[in-house]
This record gives sequence, structure tokens and C-alpha cells, in this order.
Amino acid sequence: MDVSVIQNFLSELNEHLSNFSYINGFLPTQADCYIYRLLSSQFPAPQNLPHVLRWYKHIQSFRQVEQDKFPKHLDHYWTPTSFTKLVEEISTMAPSGDTLSWKDKYALISRNLQEVLGEDKMIALLKERDLKIYWGTATTGKPHVAYFVPMAKIADFLRAKCEVTVLFADLHAYLDNMKAPWELLALRSEYYEQVIKAMLHSIGVPLEKLKFVKGTDYELSREYTLDVYRLSSIVTEHDAKKAGAEVVKQVEHPILSGLLYPGLQALDEEYLHVDAQFGGVDQRKIFTFAEKYLPQLGYAKRIHLMNPMVPGLAGGKMSSSEEDSKIDLLDTPAAVKKKLKKAFCEPGNVADNGVLAFVKHVLFSLFREGEGFTVSRDPANGGDATYLTYEELELAFSKEEVHPGDLKATVESYINKLLEPIRNKFEDPALKKLTEKAYPPPSKQSKYIIFKPHRLDIRIGRIVEVAKHPDADALYVEKIDVGESSPRTIVSGLVNYVPIEEMQDRMVVVLCNLKPAKMRGIESNGMVLCASVDEPRAVEPLIPPTGSSPGDCVLIEGYESGTPDDVLNPKKKIWEKLQVDLKTTANCEAQWQGNALCTKAGKITCKSLKNAPIK
Repeated sequence: MDVSVIQNFLSELNEHLSNFSYINGFLPTQADCYIYRLLSSQFPAPQNLPHVLRWYKHIQSFRQVEQDKFPKHLDHYWTPTSFTKLVEEISTMAPSGDTLSWKDKYALISRNLQEVLGEDKMIALLKERDLKIYWGTATTGKPHVAYFVPMAKIADFLRAKCEVTVLFADLHAYLDNMKAPWELLALRSEYYEQVIKAMLHSIGVPLEKLKFVKGTDYELSREYTLDVYRLSSIVTEHDAKKAGAEVVKQVEHPILSGLLYPGLQALDEEYLHVDAQFGGVDQRKIFTFAEKYLPQLGYAKRIHLMNPMVPGLAGGKMSSSEEDSKIDLLDTPAAVKKKLKKAFCEPGNVADNGVLAFVKHVLFSLFREGEGFTVSRDPANGGDATYLTYEELELAFSKEEVHPGDLKATVESYINKLLEPIRNKFEDPALKKLTEKAYPPPSKQSKYIIFKPHRLDIRIGRIVEVAKHPDADALYVEKIDVGESSPRTIVSGLVNYVPIEEMQDRMVVVLCNLKPAKMRGIESNGMVLCASVDEPRAVEPLIPPTGSSPGDCVLIEGYESGTPDDVLNPKKKIWEKLQVDLKTTANCEAQWQGNALCTKAGKITCKSLKNAPIK
């Protein structure tokens, strides 16, 4: 295009902005958004024009939901003579560097995806215009290295000229079984925003091409709330539970918030004004839920783009709660080396290989044309080898031409290159403080997370002495070794259910941090946990796994981190609120909200009572 046209306009704009904050004076309007989008779609911020540069940064600082609320005033905004020529020039030229056909854009959007719902609609839209896509992430546990998988797809979407919105789903994080306490929502949302922007910067994604939105920016509005009520009037409990089955924590007695979660995610598609939603294939049921119910509210059915679930380093899904399964974005090079060393990477196995999966879905997606994956190795082992496609690397690994140790060492170097700018950014004292506040250590979390099972001090015990209570025919008085300097005295109502000879030397499961209480004059310092049913009345002490020893800790899967309370405060009813979700399964295994109770030796069970409460 004629360079003088843009130079003339930017010069006039810089002079105008030397006297005013925005196009129409001292308040932003839709005119600022329009002219900014027109310029930024073709030209970087001019570093030599300070007033235009300041204006660029101001408009970028507003979230999309804030820009949408600017007054219109498009009928009388400032228009220098060069502006008309600028619009004419831009309207007659292809977007900068845009030589992609709709087929090229489709290939970029769909590559490495596991499934696309609404493919015909996507193709039809691409023939007319570029897509609008959103990706949302609930602000719960810390993002880890697997987040580079969706980041790499966001880079693909931008290469395909899509308009991409990143949603920090803070309200969803709270609704999903309170994974993010209400008091920490704002802090965790800020952490996510900072760390994800750092990730995108690390892989060269221009942030000015993205929109960043927080769920609470619009999900608390009158209109959105009314739509939640409208949706709740037509969605059945069955459909809500089914939709969230792979995403929302499943419990026997679900909290209403978890049932609302899928509906809110569906409504986000409408309120973010997008054509498509992008997520993992584990969200498929929510996507089909949205396709069913949004049209019933009069809203369009959207396109859904699904990534495969990439295996974690230990095999299976990479999880924030499994320390060895994930590499944290702020891990040191030494920690990266240690975790990759433990990673599951069996020679020749390409089916469940988290290391190879990372190479496929992240590294090859980020390589420039002609760039390959170079495996560094000793000349005695064949020397360095470069693979220009993932298929070449996978074939070589399957033939055991690439050793797992060499693959891990190479991936380690690539991961450290990706993490280095993120680590550097979070050396900022303000961001260190933000991280500490958003993710306080377990000792400080109890004031936010009151009813989590890690607060229970459950241990394996052995009954070393037992006798009937002198003043109560239904009670035993037991001396139980729970790994302390001396046995504990515990009173249990088991006389009618377990013969005294079966109690002596029996291995049991003991809740140790109840407040001591007198039972018919004898102080009891704990509780023997039992499966119990009322009709017909039956009680069975829980059975520790073979190989257990007195004092072994009993943990609940998914809640291994955290420190038990010294004493459970009876006024806060902590035990009572946690106990309602303790029960046995159809296989007689002890669980809390579907998560197994276990020791290092295995799972806790009972003799025969199925689906029975544990008390």
C-alpha cells in the first residue's frame, strides 16, 4: 500500500492525541475501538509517535466486555482527510501476510484435534469470513506444562486469522465443588492471567490479537442470570449430571453448583459472541449439552473443537493433583530433569507416551516451516538426528532407533526453553507475592477450605487390649496402638456386633483427631471406623490392607496433600460434614466422594457391607 497514507494519518492522529486522551476527547468511545482495530490489524504500535503509542496501550488495557460498554458516538468522531484514504487502502488490500485460502485455515484449525462437532458449519463460515473461537480455563490448580497443548492450538487459530477469546472461568472454578475458594477467586484469576500471558509470549503468540475475559465480568449480569434461570427451567437433573460427568467432581450427593456448571459453560458461548468453543475431548458431554439446550433458548448452536487428552508423564491424564505427572511452569531445570527422568517412556511404546505426546501436540505445532526436532545423542550412538515430521520421529521411536533417554534429554532442553521466560517473569517480587497468596501452603488453607478430607487424621491401629465397659453393656474399652509412644484408650459400641475374642489383636482403622469425650465416665481418644447399615442392623470395622502397620497414615486419593487438624473443632461440625460422604462401594472398598481410602499397602475395605455409610 501507499506508505505515505499511513504516515500522514498516524502523524495527524499523534497531533490530535497530544491534546486529547481519545478520539472524541477525554472519554473512550466505540470510535477508539474501531480505529484501533483498523490500525492494529495491519500495523504494529508506532514506537516513534508517543501519543499514538500511549493510546494503543490504553485501548489494549480495556477488556472486551469494557470496550463493548463504550458509548457509540460513531456519527461524529474526529476524521482527518487522510482517514478516508486509509480506509480505502485497507479495504482493497488483503490482510497483512494473509495468503491463506479457507482450506488452509481449516487445516490449521483442525490439525491435531480429536473431533469437530459442526464441521459443515465451520467450512461454510470459513468460506465467508474468519471464525470467532473461545477457550476457557477454570482458575483452580496451577497451570502446568500440559497447558502448552491448548496454547499451541490457540497459536494455530491465530495463524488461521481467527478472533480468539481466552476466558478465565473464575466462577466455574468455585462451582466445581469449590475447587477454588470464593476468597481466592480474584487472586487465582490474576495468577492465571499472568501465567497464561507469559506462556503465550513464550511461544511467540501476539497478545494484542487476543481478548482476555473473566467469567465474573459478565456472568453476574442481570441478563446472564435470567438466562441461567431460564435454562434451569428446562434442564433435567439427569442431563445436568451427565453433561458434567467428565469435568465436574462427581459425588453421591452433588452440590447444586456442580449441576449448574454445564449450563453456565453453554451460556458462555452466547455471551462471548463466538462461533465455536475449543476444549479437551473430556468436555464433549458439555458441548453436546450446549448443542441441545441453547437452541431451546433461541440461541444458535455453536461449533465445538476438541483436543485429545494428552497423557501425563506418568501415563494417563496429566493432573495438577499428581505431582509426578506434571511439570509446573515455574519448576527449576533440576526439577524438570527429575520429573522427566521418572516419566513413563517405554522403548518402542508410542500409544501411552506422555513425552512423545508433548512433542507431537506442542513442539511440532510451534516449529516453523523446515524446522525439525533434533535428538541430541552421543556419536557412538549414531549422533544427532533431525526429524522434520512427528510421524518420522514416532516411526523411529517405535523401531527403537531413538532411545527413551535421548528423547527425554532432548525434550528437557525444549521444555526449559519454553519455561525460561515464564520463570524470569515470575522473578518479579509482585508476582512471587501473588503466587503465594493465590496458592497458600496447606497450613494456611484451612481458613479457606473448611470441609476437605485431608483434615482428618486417620491411622491404622492394632487393638492390644480390650474389655467390656464396666458401666455399659454395649461398649468395649480398647487400648489401641496407633504408632504413638503409648496406646490410646478408645471406647466403641461394638459389643453386639463383634465378639471380644475377635477384637483382641485386631487391626483397625482409627480416626485420631476427634476431641476427647467421656463415654460413661471413661475418656475416649478416637473412633474405630466401621461400615454400618440400619436395616437389618449390622456393623463391621473397616479392614486395613495386608501389610499395614500401626501408625500408617490413611489418605484419600486426590487429597494427599494437606495437614490434618490437631483436633477437629466440634463447634464447626467438620467431622459430621465430611462423614456424610464416607461409604463403602459395591466392592466393599471404603471411599469418600468416590475417592479411595488407602495406605501405602493398599485400599481400605470391609468384610461384606456394600454401599454402606462409614461411621
